[in-house]
Amino acid sequence: MEKLKLLVVEDEDSLRTLLRSELEAHGFAVDDADGGTIAMKALSNTRYDVVILDVRMPDMDGLEVLRNIRKDNLADKVIMLTGVSELKVARDSLELGANDFLTKPYDFQKLLACIKRVVKE
Repeated sequence: MEKLKLLVVEDEDSLRTLLRSELEAHGFAVDDADGGTIAMKALSNTRYDVVILDVRMPDMDGLEVLRNIRKDNLADKVIMLTGVSELKVARDSLELGANDFLTKPYDFQKLLACIKRVVKE
């Protein structure tokens, strides 16, 4: 079976690096981006099975990236991450087409289970 291709979009360097290495250790092919602008460039060149997308980023927020992903059908599944436990942000992201939503700090096993679940949907 071909490896699932993931894009991790996270502006916090240490978290992005950790997430990428953990996901690669679990057999995923992982690219990463430190913001929405770079994520959009990656999405225009590569088709990803799952995008793990931070909501709060300085250059282009995750909801804007999500809108672009859904408008142009750039990825199959999107999981939103945020340090803000706001129900409005969760609701907005789901209304815009996110497949799921996790608040930071999150448990890596929950993220893994979430990835596996959304891929099967």
